[in-house]
Amino acid sequence: MDIKLKIGARIKELRTELGLSQEAFAYKAGIDRTYVSDVENGRRNISAELLEKIIIASEITFADFFNTKEFKK
Repeated sequence: MDIKLKIGARIKELRTELGLSQEAFAYKAGIDRTYVSDVENGRRNISAELLEKIIIASEITFADFFNTKEFKK
C-alpha cells in the first residue's frame, strides 16, 4: 500500500475513534477540512508540521501514530 494511503487511513481511523467529523477534526487541528479529506483519501502529501498538528489533535504521540501493523511491514 502507498504510504500516502497508509497515513490517510490511520488519520481517518483516529478521527473516527474520536467521533469527529472531518470538519470538527480539522477545526481541532487548525487546518482546512478539504485538506483532511484529501490526506485521508491519499490525494495529498502531508508535511511533518501538519502531521504533528493532526497527531496532537488525535491526542496521541508520534510513536502511537506509527505503532500499527500497517507501518511495521
